[in-house]
Amino acid sequence: MTKKFMSVHEVAELTGITARTLHYYDEIGLLKPTKVTDAGYRMYDGTALSRLQSVLLFRELEFPLKEIKAILDNPDFDQSEVIAQQIKLLELQYKHIGELITFTREIQKKGVTALNFDVFDKREIEKYEAEVKAKWGNTKAYQEYKQTDIARNGGSYSKIANELLTMFSELGGLKHLTPNSDEVQKKISELQKFITDNYYVCTNEILSGLGEMYVCDERFKNNIDKAGGDGTADFVGQAIVVYCSKKKVQSS
Repeated sequence: MTKKFMSVHEVAELTGITARTLHYYDEIGLLKPTKVTDAGYRMYDGTALSRLQSVLLFRELEFPLKEIKAILDNPDFDQSEVIAQQIKLLELQYKHIGELITFTREIQKKGVTALNFDVFDKREIEKYEAEVKAKWGNTKAYQEYKQTDIARNGGSYSKIANELLTMFSELGGLKHLTPNSDEVQKKISELQKFITDNYYVCTNEILSGLGEMYVCDERFKNNIDKAGGDGTADFVGQAIVVYCSKKKVQSS
């Protein structure tokens, strides 16, 4: 690129996104211009365009703007690692689309009687997306929680961490119930309160992020399953989804 700075119009011409979109990205703090001229024109340098490229890649992967901003603003953001993760997600999507194309051609040949609902399963993609979000995209409190000794210190836990593992053990004892049962939901409420009392204010948003991490972060998953038995992490994750969904409905 020969020019040191590019105007909104030039960036729009280069990328195909609209000037209005660039203005909106500026308003929400997702992509600030490098400088604003005396006449009020936004100007972007190579660093800003590199960030915009990351934004557009995540948009192609259907990440919400709020989550993209959280990822790019993370103080531990590692562009090379994020690019590798984006490649992995694109490969998973490529594989998924390929399977859909093959299945659709089969329908074309055999008619609509060719049934195969497995090709619509996006859980592998969603799981990896959750891992990326868990690593980069959650709140400061969530990142602090990742540093606690539950995932870092093997069997050497603090008193509070031991109490937390006891709660997971109790939840593991409820796996014979459904995640939305009153008893299970009461335990999730107690879990949220415990985290608030001992770590930080555990909002529903943070609890939802933790639920994803319990399932996707192998260290957490292994420790929780060790405390409550195989499948406990998945069970707790499902119960948290139900809990947060109910809270969202109640607040709307």
